[in-house]
Amino acid sequence: MNSPAEHIGFDAEHYLAWEEAQDEKHEYLRGEVFAMVGARRNHVVVAGNLFAAFKQRLRGGPCQAYISDLRLRVEAADAFFYPDVMVSCDARDHAATRFIEHPTLIVEVLSDSTAAFDRGDKFAAYRTLPALQEYILVDIPARRVESFRRATDPEWLFHAYPADSGECRIACLDLSVSHDEIFENASPESPEDSTEPDQSGKKSAAAASGAEGK
Repeated sequence: MNSPAEHIGFDAEHYLAWEEAQDEKHEYLRGEVFAMVGARRNHVVVAGNLFAAFKQRLRGGPCQAYISDLRLRVEAADAFFYPDVMVSCDARDHAATRFIEHPTLIVEVLSDSTAAFDRGDKFAAYRTLPALQEYILVDIPARRVESFRRATDPEWLFHAYPADSGECRIACLDLSVSHDEIFENASPESPEDSTEPDQSGKKSAAAASGAEGK
């Protein structure tokens, strides 16, 4: 997420009302709104692979996987995000309409333009979610999966699964997904692919048409 060009001054309710009238998705953080632009193909493929893996393995149980079109509300951080993949085991989320609030697992697929935010301020916001047990970051060029698991507040345990690990353990769901499944159909990235100057992930939406003052 980039710094906005100006402060729009939304509160959460104004953001939700405004967002529902927009053609594009926007994230919200403490009164500032950020547009989301289309991700690269590999990003979409890997996120889709993880969603499909979770959906298949969780079928028939209390937990449900959600893809990035669903908002996550992080009330303690005054924020709404669109994580790449979420899993919730909370009946309140399964009955929700506009957003969920109690995910057990969040996955973000990294890009050059969002990696620092996903590792920093966004993870800090996610850690305020009482239900969250695991946060996973996927680095496509490195073919690496990183897992942060809640231990005892405020401690989180770090586990890395490099390309030769074979299986990635999702402890909070008691399941595993292989590296081959996670990165299936993700093409090798050239140096040009790894350079993403504000073209994948998110960009400032402070000048969104009709946004200010609504």
